Amino acid sequence: MEFFEVLKKRHSVRTYQDKPIEEEKLQKILEAARSCPTAGNLQSYEIFLVRDPSKKKELADAAFGQDFIAEAFVALVFCSNSSRSSRYGKRGEQLYSIQDATIATSFAMLAAAALDLASCWVGAFDDREVLKVLGNPKGLVPVAILPIGYTAEKPYATSRRKLEDLVHEV
Repeated sequence: MEFFEVLKKRHSVRTYQDKPIEEEKLQKILEAARSCPTAGNLQSYEIFLVRDPSKKKELADAAFGQDFIAEAFVALVFCSNSSRSSRYGKRGEQLYSIQDATIATSFAMLAAAALDLASCWVGAFDDREVLKVLGNPKGLVPVAILPIGYTAEKPYATSRRKLEDLVHEV
């Protein structure tokens, strides 16, 4: 699929079919996330792959009842790992590691769309509860949950700001 078609095709989906994702598609999504650019190529993020239905339900609960997370075939949880970007000091620890995790999430989301899969970026959750679901890994901060599956709804395009309202030339 051509890149600009992928951008047009990608929409947030909150209803998923009870249908497994082919393992090769899942691996392509993970490879896409791994290929993303990062500050100093330090790759200061971690990805947790959640397939277990009870764990996905716990993630949905940690995300304030966003039950569609549990409906998706998998959920990827992207966490910043600030210790990997500490060579850049406070800015690296507080910003670059978060940017790295968000870029990886974006790449995974676009890869899913290119593979005819649906996803929805989830940023509203209780960090401590998400970390519990992940086994309380030390030194990580959850940045995004990305449920992925086959859509059970017809996604619709949402409005966007006009470029002249968004872009400011200086």
